[in-house]
Amino acid sequence: MSRATNAVIAVVGSLNVDILADVQRLPRPGETVVATQLTRRFGGKGANQALAAARQGARVTMIGCVGDDPEGRTYMDQLRREGITVSTMKTARATSTGTAFITVAGENADNQIIVYPGANNQLTAAAVRNQRARIAVASALLVQLEIPLEAAIAAIEIANESRIPVVLNPSPINPDFPWGTCHIDFLIVNQTEAESLFNLSPDTLDSHTASWTSALAEKKIHTLIVTRGNQPTLTLTQGTIQSVPIHPVTPIDTVGAGDTFAGVFAAQHHAGKPLLEAISWANVAGALATLKPGAQEGIPMAGDITQALAAQ
Repeated sequence: MSRATNAVIAVVGSLNVDILADVQRLPRPGETVVATQLTRRFGGKGANQALAAARQGARVTMIGCVGDDPEGRTYMDQLRREGITVSTMKTARATSTGTAFITVAGENADNQIIVYPGANNQLTAAAVRNQRARIAVASALLVQLEIPLEAAIAAIEIANESRIPVVLNPSPINPDFPWGTCHIDFLIVNQTEAESLFNLSPDTLDSHTASWTSALAEKKIHTLIVTRGNQPTLTLTQGTIQSVPIHPVTPIDTVGAGDTFAGVFAAQHHAGKPLLEAISWANVAGALATLKPGAQEGIPMAGDITQALAAQ
């Protein structure tokens, strides 16, 4: 694989097998709907983000856990084919590889997701600390919260101690995360997650900048990035708010778009692109990822993004 960036990204996160059901509309509570198609694909926020970074040409190391089952072995082979280092992976016995049940509905590709963590829950803090050397030489650490909290915190602590930038996508939100005890260089959240974490609407960034800046300082977050679907992405850093236009598309499947954004941002910014340019690349990548079904199938290569940017 040719390397389009010189970034070295360590990803600590989840790996799931996705089972997708296509439906006409999402079910209401207590309602049964009939699926028109059932598909099995690879997913998991950690692996999705690792793949997004690797397809930018970054050298990516995946630190996570799969089951000692056919799904886990097949997944490892798939990551190897994408050029991702998996010698850092753990295989858990007597448990299955994590599984996500995803329902995708209608023309807007709205989705509901239920995750069975499986082997992801076997990723311990000790297992992460065993990979200290890999994290300590990275250009950046990329981490999410689909793994045990102790594992995520261990990874962040290693990065802080080694002065490696931390890119955190705190999804799903964990109320027990110890904000303020470790340093987060880049926090990537969607609008709903931003409101949950800060009890403030991103729509108030302009009018309540001081409140947002204070909240970031309290949580030891240097830069906040808020993705907002079909609205421009917002970033707040050192009291300055900036807006980055999205790349308009008609989505087929939005599953994995946020993960694509995070992986591409980490790879591009930590290869040297300025903040707003890296966000622009990530915006385009996230949009392109929605044009194919599945969390990973639509993740673009760097060349695809270059072409889309040139056509804007």
